Amino acid sequence: MSQLEDIARRFCDQAPAVDYWTLRLVAHETDRLGVRQGVPEPSQLDAGLGAMITVVADGGLGYGATSDLSPAGLRAAAERARDWARLHGRHGLFDGGHYPRSALQAEYRSSVREPWDSVGMGDKLALLQEACEALEIDARIVDSAAWLAYQRSEQWLLTSDGGRVIQIQELVAPGLAAVANAGSQTQERRGGGFDACRQGGLERLAGSGLREDARRVAEEAIALLEAPECPTGIMDLVLMPSQMVLQVHESIGHPLELDRILGDERNYAGTSFVTPDMFGTYRYGAPLLNVTFDPTLGGELASYAADDEGTRAERAYLIRAGILERPLGGRLSQVRSGLPGVANARACSWDRPPIDRMANINLEPGESSLEELIAGVERGVLMETNRSWSIDDSRNKFQFGCELGRLIADGERKGLVRNPGYRGISASFWRSLDGVGAASTREVRGLHNCGKGEPNQAIAVGHATPPCRFRAVNVFGGGV
Repeated sequence: MSQLEDIARRFCDQAPAVDYWTLRLVAHETDRLGVRQGVPEPSQLDAGLGAMITVVADGGLGYGATSDLSPAGLRAAAERARDWARLHGRHGLFDGGHYPRSALQAEYRSSVREPWDSVGMGDKLALLQEACEALEIDARIVDSAAWLAYQRSEQWLLTSDGGRVIQIQELVAPGLAAVANAGSQTQERRGGGFDACRQGGLERLAGSGLREDARRVAEEAIALLEAPECPTGIMDLVLMPSQMVLQVHESIGHPLELDRILGDERNYAGTSFVTPDMFGTYRYGAPLLNVTFDPTLGGELASYAADDEGTRAERAYLIRAGILERPLGGRLSQVRSGLPGVANARACSWDRPPIDRMANINLEPGESSLEELIAGVERGVLMETNRSWSIDDSRNKFQFGCELGRLIADGERKGLVRNPGYRGISASFWRSLDGVGAASTREVRGLHNCGKGEPNQAIAVGHATPPCRFRAVNVFGGGV
């Protein structure tokens, strides 16, 4: 019997007598290795184990978290949850009985061919030192870094209705960075899979480019020192997947979170320009825009069998042919709003309750090759790899900067430009979408530290997207 199974059994033997309860047990471990300028950095190890107990009683909803997993500790947490439920029943904004009940039984496990422990620390550090040294091709490279991180999470969700969901997720996250300097000019390029992490084991390194990317990353950092500033003006824009990830994340993912639309994020990260009456009719983007929620995809960063309320994960369109169809809302938010949603109630750890989060939010491919997207541009810029972002409290007006730009003139790629950026308004930017890359151009990437909630929850989200072309965008350079 595993440790979590034993804890779960002991809790069920003394479960509280309430209308409904859930027990969510989470054990996680992380390990991060890094080499900077050829010198190994101290390894960063972290581990945690705890429980979140959810109680519906007396018309209210309450939570109790604890790292004391003894019978007494679990009883105390359940009592705290019941006390909060009583308080919520008297003063809450919604009926605690709306909390979704689950009897789902499901299991999920990341596919891992090469476990993290199958390679010793010495060999991992040797790989990172080799990659780091490959970045140092010129005296103008003033900083270099290579890293490799591992994360494993095991979660058990049990409910008083007989639900039992066991999920084990593992991922390996590599990356490279080179900083070049000449006088007052400094440029950075990253690569080696730093934003293309997927679930799995060390076998993921084979396609990450951890070693193979090093020279290109360093050469581009140096080339950007001498490149001209990105031009400023209204022109066409081709965004590569490394930037499209951020564009999808900030101006589609966050605005569609249903708890944000309901006002739950107002104090911390704002609301959304999206309103409940828009679903089913609002033109979010051009007819080429198709966006899905899909935690069922094997190996993407936020793949799972069920969310933390015990709702089975299924693929669903959020935007189809440019029309807004459904928000990113778990079952509790669905009841509160009367809108359809998805299985996306997620928590970052055992000491946080689930809230509406992105999971795998993917922009579906079109029919164009990258060269066809570029060939259709008379005057514009191709941009790669986000380096800065700013977006207003309603997730509408935004300004993003990228690490690298390439001029496009008369349908052909020209030279590099540095400090490229662009501005827009979510409500109109996506309507300027004029070309979407084919399936062969789509890349699976993701973000590790999407923050939301009070207290904050940082969580991993996956995004798969092809390159895309946008017309008449406000492009700028040089920090303008």
